[in-house]
Amino acid sequence: MSAELFRVVTPMDALLRIFEAFQPNVGQERVPLEDSLSRIVAVPIYASEQSPSFSRSAMDGFAVSGADTYGASDGLPSYLLVQGEVQMGRSAVKPVTSGTAQRIHTGGMIPPGADAVVMVEHTQTIDEQAIEVTRPVAPGENVIQAGEDLAVGDLILSAGKRVRPQDIGVLAALGIHEVVVMQRPIIGLLATGDEIVDRTSKPAPGQVRDVNTSVLSGFMKEIGALPKSYGIAPDDRSALMRMASKALSTCDMLVITAGSSVSTRDLTADVIGDLGMPGVLAHGLTVKPGKPTIVAVCNGKPVFGLPGNPVSAIVVYGLLVRPTICNLLGFSEEDTRPRIRARLRRNVASQSGRMDYVPVILHEHDEELWAEPIFGKSNLIYTLVRASGLATIPMDAGGKPEGDLVDVELL
Repeated sequence: MSAELFRVVTPMDALLRIFEAFQPNVGQERVPLEDSLSRIVAVPIYASEQSPSFSRSAMDGFAVSGADTYGASDGLPSYLLVQGEVQMGRSAVKPVTSGTAQRIHTGGMIPPGADAVVMVEHTQTIDEQAIEVTRPVAPGENVIQAGEDLAVGDLILSAGKRVRPQDIGVLAALGIHEVVVMQRPIIGLLATGDEIVDRTSKPAPGQVRDVNTSVLSGFMKEIGALPKSYGIAPDDRSALMRMASKALSTCDMLVITAGSSVSTRDLTADVIGDLGMPGVLAHGLTVKPGKPTIVAVCNGKPVFGLPGNPVSAIVVYGLLVRPTICNLLGFSEEDTRPRIRARLRRNVASQSGRMDYVPVILHEHDEELWAEPIFGKSNLIYTLVRASGLATIPMDAGGKPEGDLVDVELL
């Protein structure tokens, strides 16, 4: 059957078919804290100690009893004796008694008897032994209490969260030096088409360099997967079957980018259908660009046949491949590409029965965000280099007029 006559499904239907047909089977590994950045937490992490471990000053100033400063003002300051200084990095053991203060620096330990810190800006030095306080402080003011940030047993990071630099900081503060994370899934990439040559080669007339392997690899690395190229298969069934079978046997998921011709897409669908059960789940999406997409699960592993045109392949990657990789990694649902709302700068036509994804450049004008459509063929990769994101034209909208609000998925 011609690839132009396949029965199309929505991207959501295609995803549901994938998720119903396979169970993620990616393992876990323990990595040093310094290697955990951007990895996905596999096991929830709880605080084994409180943070901070002691009450400390949030300001440079004087540790005092707040009661000794009540009513203090510029005209009627409180008079306090200065009895020493809290040494940084040392335990504060000398107590603050009524009518006294101790000099303290940001991060210094609050000494016994003190319950507040007067900012140095709100004091006047009388001499080395005495100060005047010109503004009152309440108990707890300018003090970071022990356990204020984290108590023992508090959840720090739940499973499915991506580790960020600030997360590493918290874990370091708690003395956690290893993190259990999901293993990076290996995603096989196989290009097809007699017209496709390696990116390092000089194309002959009628040939083009393999763009999709490079750009899809970048997207996959960005979310923590390990892409692996299995080369370029010719438009030959036995060769494609041999290369696809080898790739699928050694990776967690396979992505095949088909050549431009209808016959090549038909060949790809035929080969994918023979890679394993249950085989092809959908052939064709209700989207533009990206209609001639193949979705399959073969021997428990997701397999995708993406269009050869780079922009089409990137659009379908965001719709189907990326969510499937996230599923493999156990991402939490909020870990998705950011979306914003913007007004169209120009009219956008759309055909009934499909969703259109239009590259746009975002501009701010009159305190509003505007989306300027970039119109171009789906094989022009520079279209997406210029784009800030992809504007979604909903199915059966019949297009969108200038000034209408649209959802834009940021790239």
